Amino acid sequence: FPANWRRTILDMKEKAFGYIDEHRDGMMKMWEELVMMDSGSGNKPGVDAIVAKVAGILEGMGGKTRIIEHENAGNMLVSEFGDCKNKPFVIFTGHLDTVFDDPETTKKRPFTIKDGTAYGPGALDMKGGVTLAIHALQALQSVGFDKYGVKVILAGDEEVGHKHSDFAGKMMEEAKGAAYAFNFETGFMDDSLVLARKGVYCFAMEAFGRGAHVGNAPEEGRSAIKELAYKILDIEALTDWSKGLNLNVGVIEGGTVHNSAPAYAKMIVDMRFTDPAMLEEMKGKFQEINDKVYVDGVTCKMTPVSLMQPMVELESSKELFELVKKVYEEEGFGSPKAITVGGGSDSAYTTMVGVPTVCAMGVKGGRNHTVDEFANVESLFMRAKLICAVMLAL
Repeated sequence: FPANWRRTILDMKEKAFGYIDEHRDGMMKMWEELVMMDSGSGNKPGVDAIVAKVAGILEGMGGKTRIIEHENAGNMLVSEFGDCKNKPFVIFTGHLDTVFDDPETTKKRPFTIKDGTAYGPGALDMKGGVTLAIHALQALQSVGFDKYGVKVILAGDEEVGHKHSDFAGKMMEEAKGAAYAFNFETGFMDDSLVLARKGVYCFAMEAFGRGAHVGNAPEEGRSAIKELAYKILDIEALTDWSKGLNLNVGVIEGGTVHNSAPAYAKMIVDMRFTDPAMLEEMKGKFQEINDKVYVDGVTCKMTPVSLMQPMVELESSKELFELVKKVYEEEGFGSPKAITVGGGSDSAYTTMVGVPTVCAMGVKGGRNHTVDEFANVESLFMRAKLICAVMLAL
């Protein structure tokens, strides 16, 4: 390296940090504006509106921006900075939808700051992460960073596992050839960063029996609920913690009145798994359970609901984490550890095409997916500085 190389990098880092410090108010304003746009996954107009807003911001920064429209899901956003076709590029990724589908959620729970903590739907998951990623990119632009191109990829239907779109395939296509990827998903209060996540497979199982009055003709009834009761035990018995496999029957419904044999029942099953190879094997076991008859005359049917593949831990991701950790500690931000978590994310699709990936780079907080969701305000600025320093250190 040239003799003045390290000094140049340090100067760029200090100026990038200065940019973040000078734009704290603007970062807070953007964070609030994004949170105050209701964008539950089931609210396509709301999701598309926030996608369009962020697309405008990125386009205004000079990004070559595309909105990929989905008919029955929130749209997808891709914005490229620099030459992402002929030179190495880094992916900044995340999502703009939340789990709160009520289009008036923000009227009931607006963005609020109290004692250094931010509250509001999606403040943590993950509009804070989107905000800091955008401003980190602006800070890097301000110091002339051009070693890598940057491709921003934002989903509009992550929280429902892309069950009504082909986002996963498009994401993998966009990710091919990337040098590194950072997902600005929700950060942890203890500074942990994620290198692996379980996959999520969700399916419904319906039972079709025969209704009958349980007082006048009980022997004529065929209980759909009873059939599923046996199957619930069979499904949950497949949990194998040693393999990172766990099953949960999270929803069950059926019947009409207490004095009639239930002719119909339905359950929704959630499977978490670590190895992509497990999926087809488990689908076969579910089919066997579906086909087995406990209550004579009851039939069952399975229907897939959604799938998010596991984020597999790559050796290259471990190496990238070590760099992030080194920068984290050198800057006095803390000492992160690498963890595996059960919740899925779109980092699965960058690792599936071999891109070293570190996830959970967003604002720190907790209780996401609940009305008590919170985010640490200071981490908005700290994590923006972190990604600037990491990009300069790559």
